[in-house]
Amino acid sequence: MDSQPKLMPLTAEAIPGAISKAERYRFLNEPWQAESICRDVLIIEPGNEPALILLVLSLTDQFEQGASTKEALHIVETMANEYHRAYYSGLVYEREAIAQFRQHLDYRSRREVYKLLQDAMEWYRKAQAIRPVNNDDAVLRWNTCVRFLQRHWNLL
Repeated sequence: MDSQPKLMPLTAEAIPGAISKAERYRFLNEPWQAESICRDVLIIEPGNEPALILLVLSLTDQFEQGASTKEALHIVETMANEYHRAYYSGLVYEREAIAQFRQHLDYRSRREVYKLLQDAMEWYRKAQAIRPVNNDDAVLRWNTCVRFLQRHWNLL
């Protein structure tokens, strides 16, 4: 008998319900639960875009607890949809900036927060250029970054 427990596989039929549960766990502020569910879904369907998006969001929810920005960006790169790759790249950079801002604000980290927000805004600009019809999510995120910079002008 193995001393290390093994993961149990999810069935393909359970994927829609699992994704719904992952969304609920994120809203309950339990992103590690959502992350685990998304990883289970992606074992069965590696290209499942809703699971990839939820996984990225779950990881960004955990940046202040040490989740990897590099891993989140790597997951974004695997997304098939070009708009999603641009938009979620921006979101990763924006959330990393906010996590760093909350953790410490010495001179060096202020410059890094500013740079991360600039990177996020560049990705949002790219996303806006290729957005689906009637989708201004990238504009909303861009404006949030601008307002954050206006409020925290000492980052400039």
